[in-house]
Amino acid sequence: MIRVVIADDHPVVRQGLCTFLGLQDDIEVVGEAGDGAEAVEIVAVRAPDVLLLDLRMPVLDGLGALELLAERGLAVRVLVLTSVSDRADVAPAMRAGAAGFLYKDVDPGSLVQAIRAVAAGQVLLAPEAARAVLDGGGGAPATENPSPLTEREREVLGLIAAGRSNREIARELSVAEKTVKTHVSNVLMKLGVQDRTQAALYAVRHGMG
Repeated sequence: MIRVVIADDHPVVRQGLCTFLGLQDDIEVVGEAGDGAEAVEIVAVRAPDVLLLDLRMPVLDGLGALELLAERGLAVRVLVLTSVSDRADVAPAMRAGAAGFLYKDVDPGSLVQAIRAVAAGQVLLAPEAARAVLDGGGGAPATENPSPLTEREREVLGLIAAGRSNREIARELSVAEKTVKTHVSNVLMKLGVQDRTQAALYAVRHGMG
């Protein structure tokens, strides 16, 4: 069972999410918050697996909540769910520790899949958000020669950051899945990271695409 806390300053939004997520056999909503400060306190008490976090909230906004969660060492996977379409919001949220970034116009089925993916340790970005980061929109400037990745390995890294599986990457690049696995292994080794999640966050935080 995936335990979820919803943080949004609009009661109607919270109610709608609670009602929909309550229909899922593997998801349980264990708390609601109307601002970032309240969200952090609920996470501290309820220890959810996933926090659905809006960015624009009173008292403490979403970015502030992410920073406070990190300061207090509260381990929760944060999925940003916001109506804000500003490209500049994506990279700061990911750098602050978010594991995913979606817009509120996402269809319900995709939201559920995103919650499951984030709970399982994946990094997930809405296509528009992924493009914003990987194209350099609002992200950190790319570092000069940050790693010895080949052009194809950088392509693979960008697709990892966009939440693609090995099979999806293979299909998109028209190569064998075994080849993708080799590229992924090389990427992890060259970046000095342990898994796909760390690789994706590296890509986001360093503006690589």
